[in-house]
Order: sequence, then structure tokens, then C-alpha cells
Amino acid sequence: MPAALDPATVYVIAVIFLATLIRSTLGFGEALIAVPLLAFRLPVTIAAPLAVLVSVVVAGAIVVQDWRRIEFRAARGLVLSSLFGIPLGLWLLARVDDAVVKAVLGLVILSFSSYSLLQRRGRYLRDDHAGWMAGCGFLSGVLGGAYGMNGPPLAVYGAWRRWPPQHFRATLQGYFLPASALGLLGYASIGIWTRDVTAYFLVSLPAVAAAIVIGGAINQRMSGEGFLRVVHAGLVLTGAALLAQSALGSFN
Repeated sequence: MPAALDPATVYVIAVIFLATLIRSTLGFGEALIAVPLLAFRLPVTIAAPLAVLVSVVVAGAIVVQDWRRIEFRAARGLVLSSLFGIPLGLWLLARVDDAVVKAVLGLVILSFSSYSLLQRRGRYLRDDHAGWMAGCGFLSGVLGGAYGMNGPPLAVYGAWRRWPPQHFRATLQGYFLPASALGLLGYASIGIWTRDVTAYFLVSLPAVAAAIVIGGAINQRMSGEGFLRVVHAGLVLTGAALLAQSALGSFN
């Protein structure tokens, strides 16, 4: 059980605040921060369900607040298509070299977002496209099944659709809420949603609430091209991080 405000608990609260702030501002991006940094001080069996529990709360709060801004057709299509990718992600996790999968996905994400940042007037989708929606949702399921990292393909689709920042954030939470809730039920079913996970969550809750408010205020001030450039920059960092993890994994 976490001791009140001991160094480890303060560290956990700080990491969760940072991850939630990024998620609340952009709508995605916390996955590469929360679990890896939490795992420096906590067992992964606590860090992973704790991150998912926070994800459910953040997504739920944003959906309740901004449900009118959710692109429901896109959220529904992305959720449904991701269900077909999750089994492949689990298979890749069990059967294929982790470094290879991360390298391929990292290169795809890095190439797409680097191209988008360099193009002044990149291509975009005026309306929802069933093929791109299914492809991004499927890849999101693959990444989620393998590494619990659903966000990047969803962000790619949202950027290609050029949703306004507020719609972008809200729609991604319309995906994350059911996906994270199912993940949390999975952790509960195998017995790793423990009292320690709940205790760390409760002590971090004020930081989560503050980060949701601050991130929402920042998101409301963002608009248009500037927001898309921030999203693509975040995706470039995500792709680079995947490549770095792949390279480090190949030497282990």
C-alpha cells in the first residue's frame, strides 16, 4: 500500500499528472509516458492497470463534458474495426519479435507525420472514409492488443480528417472510454486490479482532476493548423520512441 506522500508516491502522482495533462490537452499521447515512467518505481502489474484506470476516468470526464463534440460515426467505426485488430496484436505479442513490430509501426507513424509536417497543404479527408477508418481502427486494435498503445492510429485518422481540436479530443475519448473499460475488466478478471492499484489511484485523483481542467483549458485555446502541427509533432515523437524501444530491445 502506498504511504502518504512518501517519495515513491509523490513520483507516481507527478507522472500521472503529466500523462493526464498531455491526454487532456491533445486527446492522446499518455501511453508512452505513464506506464514506462511508473514502471521505474512500481511493478508493471500495478503500473499498467493504474494507467488504464486513470484512462477510464479521464475519458469519462471528457465525454460527459464534451459529448456534443464527439464524431459518433467515426468513434463507432474506429471501435468496431479495432476489435478485429486486438487478436492480431495479442498474437504478435506472443509470437513475433517485439523489436520488429515496434520498428515497423514506428517507421509508419514517423513517416506519415514527418511528411505531414513538411507539407504546407497536406492531403486530408473531407468526410469520413470507411477504408481509412477501418484501417486506422484495425491498427489501433493491433497496437492496443500488443502494447496498450491505441492512440497513434486514431490520432492519424483525426489529423487526416482535420477535426477541430475540441472535436479531436472528444472523439478520441469516445473510443478510449469503452476500450479502456474493457481493458480494466480484463485486468480485474486476471486478478491484477488490486488494492494497491486502487490506493495509488485514489491518492492521485486530485492531480488527475487538476490535469483534466488545465488540459481542457489549453485545448480550448488551440485551433486549426497550429493544433495539427502539435499533433503531428507528438506522433513524430511517438514513432521515434517506438524505434528507440525497438533498437534497445534488439540489443537485449
